Order: sequence, then structure tokens, then C-alpha cells
Amino acid sequence: MGEFVATLRGRVQDVQRDIRQAGRDADGYHEQLHSGRLLDLLAVARRHDVDVTGWVDPDILVTLPEGNG
Repeated sequence: MGEFVATLRGRVQDVQRDIRQAGRDADGYHEQLHSGRLLDLLAVARRHDVDVTGWVDPDILVTLPEGNG
């Protein structure tokens, strides 16, 4: 796994942790903010033809706007 992919995957993991924490804190603003960051990271992966299968937990994936995750 190249450094770019490893860094991207690490950021995806970090932002998922942030989404979960915002959910536990009932902080809808930050939950949406972090979800937007996740969508941005997934878009970067798509632009670079990085397969992100299995990177995003299903419980988070279902909360993302349809067609973007």
C-alpha cells in the first residue's frame, strides 16, 4: 500500500471516529461537518482510483447522503 493510500485510509478512519464522537455528544453540527469531510475524502479516493471497499463502517455509510458515499 502506497503512502498516499495509507494516509488517505488513516484520515478516513480518523473522521469516522470524529463522526461517532459527535453522535455520542449529540452534536449534530459537528456530525454533519465530519460527514462532509468524509465525503470529500471519498471523492479524493475516487479521483485517484483508490478502492475504498470496506473502509467506511456500514453504520456511518448509511447516514451519508445517497449517491455520495
